[in-house]
Amino acid sequence: MALFGFLGVGNMGYPLLKAAINTFGKDEVIYTSATKARREAIFQETGIPYLEDNRAVTKQCEYLILAVKPQIYPHILDEIKDAVHENQIIISLAVGITIESIKKSLSKTIKVVRAMPNTPALVSKGMTGISFSEDDFSEDERNIIDRFFSSFGKYEVFDENLMNAVACASGSSPAYAYLFIEALADSVVSYGIPRDKAYSLAAQTLLGAASMVMETGEHPGRLKDRVCSPGGTTIAAVKALEEYGFRNAIMKATDACYNRSKELSKN
Repeated sequence: MALFGFLGVGNMGYPLLKAAINTFGKDEVIYTSATKARREAIFQETGIPYLEDNRAVTKQCEYLILAVKPQIYPHILDEIKDAVHENQIIISLAVGITIESIKKSLSKTIKVVRAMPNTPALVSKGMTGISFSEDDFSEDERNIIDRFFSSFGKYEVFDENLMNAVACASGSSPAYAYLFIEALADSVVSYGIPRDKAYSLAAQTLLGAASMVMETGEHPGRLKDRVCSPGGTTIAAVKALEEYGFRNAIMKATDACYNRSKELSKN
């Protein structure tokens, strides 16, 4: 019996699988994927033999990680419902899929952890929001869950009614950061900076700014004010960002993300 079983090893499942291997060891991880080509690729990468189907993985692990797209959850849950065993813990990574819906499909007695990780987990810089079902998790179970989510970054625990908002704040937002880096790099490339150096300037600056927020604990507004000298270049740029709706665009993007999460929950 392995500690962790993965159903799906795509863009989100793969970084978590690697983190689990590094933290708990190869003998504690089993997996499968929808295509044989993907299963073979992971085998070549990790040296861990794959299992052929979802039911086989479900039967042979203590913590079952559902790393598949929300649209196919009904099919997957129906497929594995007779393979789920007592005291198993389900870790769900899909946006919009509620703990209640998983329990209804599998078993009311199954313990569920609903999680919203993000792709920087691939470089151990992920940020995950998690919520627990209203079950009694043992101290050992909570320790394993803590080690697992800490193995690829940081995490925070939330009430489940906030998980759609968590998806906006961390799950989807790396895409916004990449857009910002790309746009900033494009703008200075137009002034003659080579593209590779433009990406380096933009990405490292964003990384440094994020580290300042995390490590100093200061309000982002105060840190912003320190960069904006009176009558200087930065305040002129900030004024232009406000004029063209930078903050409003981010808030509108969050609204769109949140509303789509709610739609997925209803479906």
